[in-house]
Amino acid sequence: MTSNQNRPDRNLALELARVTEAAALAAARLVGRGDKIAADQAAVDAMRFVLDSVPMSGTVVIGEGEKDEAPMLYNGETIGDGSAPEVDIAVDPLEGTRLCALGMPSAIAVIALAERGTMFDPGPIVYMEKMAGNEEVADLLDLDRPIGETLKLVADRKGMGVGDVTVVMLDRPRHEQAMKDVREAGGRIKLITDGDVSAALLAVSDRSPVDLLYGIGGTPEGVITAAALKCMGGAIVGRLWARDETERQAAIDAGYDLSRILTTNDLCWGDDVFFSATGVTDGDVLQGVRYRGRGATTESLVMRSRSGTVRRVHATHDRSKLRAITGERYG
Repeated sequence: MTSNQNRPDRNLALELARVTEAAALAAARLVGRGDKIAADQAAVDAMRFVLDSVPMSGTVVIGEGEKDEAPMLYNGETIGDGSAPEVDIAVDPLEGTRLCALGMPSAIAVIALAERGTMFDPGPIVYMEKMAGNEEVADLLDLDRPIGETLKLVADRKGMGVGDVTVVMLDRPRHEQAMKDVREAGGRIKLITDGDVSAALLAVSDRSPVDLLYGIGGTPEGVITAAALKCMGGAIVGRLWARDETERQAAIDAGYDLSRILTTNDLCWGDDVFFSATGVTDGDVLQGVRYRGRGATTESLVMRSRSGTVRRVHATHDRSKLRAITGERYG
C-alpha cells in the first residue's frame, strides 16, 4: 500500500500530454526518413526536456534500458522538478521506431505514471504472453484456455458469430500456431508489424472492430498497457515468457515465477494512475502529427484512473514559438 502523502493530489494527466506531444512533434520530423535510431533519440530528448518541468519526483521503472545503454530515460533515472508526489514512470518515447522510420501507421509516444512502488519490474524477462480486451469480456481472458474456445465465449458474450471476432496480433514466426488456431476456430486476425500498446488500446476501444489482443509481446509494454487499462477500462492478463534457458534461469534466480498469471492489478496496482499517448503517424487509435505552414497539430489520449476520465485532446502548436523556447527539439 502507498502512503497518502505520496498519492498525487492533483491531475497530472494534462502535464503528461505536454510530454507526449513534445516527443511526437520531435519524432514526426523524421517520419519516413529511414533512421529509426535518430527518430527514437529525438523523441527521448524532447520527452526528457519537458519532464524536467513536471511537478513530481519520478523514478523511471520502465524506460529505454539500463543506464549504460540509454543516456536518458534509463531505468532508475530520477525525473521531474523534485517536488511531491513520488511516482513511478513508464515511458516509451517512440513506440514503433520502425513504423516512424518507414512512414507506416500507428507510431505513438507514450507515458504512464502511478504512485511510487506500484509498477511491476520486468527484471530480465523482455517478453510476455498477453491477452487483453474491454470490460465486456474482461472475465473471459485466459491464457491456459485454447484460443478457439475463448473466441467462442467472446462471440457469445457480444451476441455475434465467431466469424465476426477479430484478434490483433504481432506478425511474428512465433505466432504461426496461434494464427492457425484463430483461423481454424473461424476468427479473424488483424496483423501488425509493431506496437503492443497501440494494439491493446485498439482492442479495448469502443471505436474499433478489434475484440482481443493476443500473443507474445514486450513485457515493458505490458506494464504500460496495464496502466492505460486502469484508466479506460478493460483488462490484460500476462505470463512472463523467457526467450532461452539463460533468460529463464536468470528470472528464476531473481525470484520470478514464470508460471504465474499476471493481471492488470499485478502489473500496475496504483490507485491513481495517469496515462498519455500522442500519435506520431496516423493510426487506428490516434491521428499522427500534421504540419500546416508554421504550425502543427497533434492528437492525444489523456487519462486518469481515479476519475475514470478519458480525454481526446486535439492541439495546435506554433512551431516557431516552440523552437524559440526549446531550440530545435520540435523541428
